Amino acid sequence: MAILNVSLRGTAASTSSSSLPSWPHLSNSVPFSLSKKPVIAKFPNTTILSPPKLRLQASFGKKTRASLSATMATGGQEVLPPALTSTSDPPTLFDGKTRLYISYQCPYAQRAWIARNCKGLEENIQLVPIDLQDRPAWYKEKVYPPNKVPSLEHNNKVKGESLDLIRYIDSHFEGPSLFPDDPAKREFAEELLSYTDSFNKSVFTSFKEDRTEAAAGAAFDYIETALSKFEDGPFFLGTFSLVDIAYAPFLERFQPFSLEVKKYDITAGRPKLAAWFEMNKNLAYKKTRRDPKELVESYKRRFLAQK
Repeated sequence: MAILNVSLRGTAASTSSSSLPSWPHLSNSVPFSLSKKPVIAKFPNTTILSPPKLRLQASFGKKTRASLSATMATGGQEVLPPALTSTSDPPTLFDGKTRLYISYQCPYAQRAWIARNCKGLEENIQLVPIDLQDRPAWYKEKVYPPNKVPSLEHNNKVKGESLDLIRYIDSHFEGPSLFPDDPAKREFAEELLSYTDSFNKSVFTSFKEDRTEAAAGAAFDYIETALSKFEDGPFFLGTFSLVDIAYAPFLERFQPFSLEVKKYDITAGRPKLAAWFEMNKNLAYKKTRRDPKELVESYKRRFLAQK
């Protein structure tokens, strides 16, 4: 029996958290039985993202060639398109494609982006990033009159508002469910989703008034208590859900800014919140994260420049 040497170049993703969606096992070893000469099969420029789609093609003749491709809801490196500006042409609108208009810097848009990735919809929902500092006029005129992100172009209609969009993406597209069936968890989820604006406002106010611990402590205590309600995982509803997606972009910003600028560790004395930051291991979310240093500098300009 000949030996098949396989050179596989790319990235393979997996998740170590049992609370995140589980996927069928994907192996990078492919057995072949050949006769005569040893054969070397190469997989050039291959990126393994994750199941559920796996395709292997091989043809045998003078040369043996094999190609392996896979897609997974939580892995891989998506090539992100550049942000569109006032001089950029619009995409071909309402042509049947589904598009998610975002800003890479916007936490509200990040919610919808995370939901899209967690559902494994990278190939189904096209990202269209907008430069909010130099946004194109056609976005307001032809796409979304409120002129905000995120917005979703789907079935020849455009919808907005981040909390509405993450629900819409979860319920209208295939992929792992991001909302629980358990009635008690669903009820608590609604309470937590309703609290997001109040939570963010409390923390923003504390940053402006330079009294983060006193002003925002109660808000972070609420989060700690909420994370203690269910014991079947480290997330708000035990298992990962839309609630985590709603809070993640903001906690991602609050933590490094509070620590570096305000000298206040929001996880100190809050073990549940500290454990929740295991969220960072969710690769679908990780692909949307910004450099913490970039986030801190952005908040410095926003809050410290006002003094």
